[in-house]
Amino acid sequence: MRQSPVLRRMVQQNRFTADSLILPLFARFGKKLRQPVGSMPGVFQLSPDEVLKEAEKAHALGVPAVILFGIPDKKDEKASGAYATNGIVQQAVKLLKKELPNLLVITDVCLCEYMSHGHCGIVHKGRGQVQNDPSLQLLARTALSHAEAGVDIVAPSDMMDGRVAAIRTLLDDRNYADTPILSYAAKFASAYYGPFREAAESTPQFGDRRSYQMDPANSDEAMREVAMDLQEGADMVMVKPALAYLDILHRVKEEFGYPTAAYAVSGEYSMIKAAAAKGWIDERAVTMETLLSMKRAGADMVITYSATDVAGWLREGR
Repeated sequence: MRQSPVLRRMVQQNRFTADSLILPLFARFGKKLRQPVGSMPGVFQLSPDEVLKEAEKAHALGVPAVILFGIPDKKDEKASGAYATNGIVQQAVKLLKKELPNLLVITDVCLCEYMSHGHCGIVHKGRGQVQNDPSLQLLARTALSHAEAGVDIVAPSDMMDGRVAAIRTLLDDRNYADTPILSYAAKFASAYYGPFREAAESTPQFGDRRSYQMDPANSDEAMREVAMDLQEGADMVMVKPALAYLDILHRVKEEFGYPTAAYAVSGEYSMIKAAAAKGWIDERAVTMETLLSMKRAGADMVITYSATDVAGWLREGR
């Protein structure tokens, strides 16, 4: 059954197509701005006009969706830039939906990039702890501002308990009942996020995020987190990171059957790029094999910084 390329393709169980791809983009204020991210070759902080160019390029190759992260000019302890009417993500959404109406636009809903302390919620000044319940209102307000800007899907990534219910309730009350929620349902406190924190300028100024992101040792807890988010109204769920958590990805898809996304995070991307630059691996082959493993584990969608390259490779038939 492996005697020829044609026969191998005919009996192939899993296929990776461009329809599975979601491209992350980092938006910040300015014009004609392309600020390289040092730890992520080929990734940039982009002004809205440059976000549009990257999205156009990816979409032309068959990438159906992007997910936006915002980098504000100013940060404060209330993350006011996250839900500002004319905030950076809100501006980018409006531009993309105007110029590329057929592109699916997803927004990351979190507060860390906008908080002066870099945490994903309001911090108690005395104890220095993230306060779960007071943060829900700001997260819901952020999601609403994205919906008002015209986003197709909101994706809360903060890992506060109850955030999906808070967002769903406010969206429904404000006539955005048709705006789906893609929840970062199983998001682990991972060492693989390092390069992203440079790209999003979201490194915590003190402590870490282990009190609200998940322990990498726990898989049953991930199932409870996913079940809770679905119960609260999530339409799709995500496992993050992807490569080191393929077992979680498989369990989520098998146990719940909902549309499931895998996030091939910055550390995964940067390791492949670094090894390829040394000539130690074949970047295309390793990237495609890695993404195929996520598909095989159960992912319907994969968020990857390689999305544009992968779409091009697929078009070439490689």
